[in-house]
Amino acid sequence: MTESTPNAAQSGTFRIGGDISVNRLGFGAMRVTGDGVWGDPADREGALATLRRLPELGVNLIDTADSYGPAVSEELIREALHPYDTVVIATKGGLTRTGPNVWPPVGRPEYLKQQAHLSRRRLGVDRIDLWQLHRIDPKVPRDEQFAAIKELMDEGVIRHAGLSEVTVEEIEAARRVFPVATVQNLYNLVNRKSEDVLDYCERENIGFMPWYPLAAGSLARDGSVLADVAARLNASPSQVALAWVLRRSPVMLPIPGTGKVRHLEENVAAAELTLTDEDFRALDEVGKQEWASQSSPD
Repeated sequence: MTESTPNAAQSGTFRIGGDISVNRLGFGAMRVTGDGVWGDPADREGALATLRRLPELGVNLIDTADSYGPAVSEELIREALHPYDTVVIATKGGLTRTGPNVWPPVGRPEYLKQQAHLSRRRLGVDRIDLWQLHRIDPKVPRDEQFAAIKELMDEGVIRHAGLSEVTVEEIEAARRVFPVATVQNLYNLVNRKSEDVLDYCERENIGFMPWYPLAAGSLARDGSVLADVAARLNASPSQVALAWVLRRSPVMLPIPGTGKVRHLEENVAAAELTLTDEDFRALDEVGKQEWASQSSPD
């Protein structure tokens, strides 16, 4: 890898909802909060510096949520980057917080609408470019949740809408009510549970935002295919795992997060990695094997 300043533009672009162009390598703003995604960050200035570095590195898609902190992440983003100019801020609602690492879903329509309005105020925007339902609340009829999202779009509170941690059937149900612009599910080299969802999103040109995209499991160990590719490219295993995710699909919008500038720069540098077809296939195969071993009963 070169010593030049990395730039997320090297990851290519995708048009969210068909009209918002972003560089495919984005940023997840969950880790600019305190431990357990609760309260203020231990290093507030470091978190702000990380956020301010994003546009300089070509990162113009930032994913956050009202529940990160709660409210802390959105407030820090506004302090660091408002007015956003070329940066697209995507946020989420539908989870509430009762303590560190505790995330009860709340999908009552009045709550979802309230939270979208509060996010808009905290972020300092007239309209949220992308608002995503953080989880479908099993205690509330899903069509009521989808209808609330449609109302938010009709009222101009949000421009595009997405879903998180959903199945293909749930995406199709939501699309009968409003256009689904993005889906945000757990996905990485060694977790393939959402493979069918990704394939569906690619067919339908829906942006797929994998969270936890750097994970490599035991494949990061010395002597593995991943470690060998990383050594040859003078990169870290996590950078190669991220490069694989980017290569996997043109609708892929990974959002690795950190509260440290140095780690951010390392993540963005993965956009310049070029995997050969052979590297990609070899990593795909061992990643599937790792997932199968995790998923199979003991």
